[in-house]
Amino acid sequence: MKALRPTFDDIYMKLAIDLSKRSHCVKRQVGAVIAKETRIISLGYNGPPASTHNCDEEWPETGCPRSEKGGCSLALHAEENAILYATNNKVSLANSTLYVTLSPCLPCARMIYTTSIKKVLYLDSYAEYKGFKTDEGLDFLTKFGVEVIKYPVHE
Repeated sequence: MKALRPTFDDIYMKLAIDLSKRSHCVKRQVGAVIAKETRIISLGYNGPPASTHNCDEEWPETGCPRSEKGGCSLALHAEENAILYATNNKVSLANSTLYVTLSPCLPCARMIYTTSIKKVLYLDSYAEYKGFKTDEGLDFLTKFGVEVIKYPVHE
């Protein structure tokens, strides 16, 4: 029998899942991969800016201090890290696809749209994780023409 070949979507989402395990976040580990035309152009995971600190080492019980809205006060989101790395290295994200283990929050969605990423595949819902009524980031992306797909988990 011929073995099933994984799709690029499967490969990149698996990589995003594996990248999430690199995160030092005590609350939630998230990974992201940005690809274009079957090539990886950037990747990231959530955590504080490079060379600052590691939350699981500095605050192992509670994680980093919370912002007024209850979010991490020091961390960058996985997709934010991937986008910043690409832009700092002058890599165009136009017409690329983002694979992320947690759907983008609204500020990240605005960044995704602004950098011309055209498609987002996500594994889990940010709204469900946070207990929100709706995924504002996904709503924003859909409203402005970015294709959004919940990644189908294969059994």
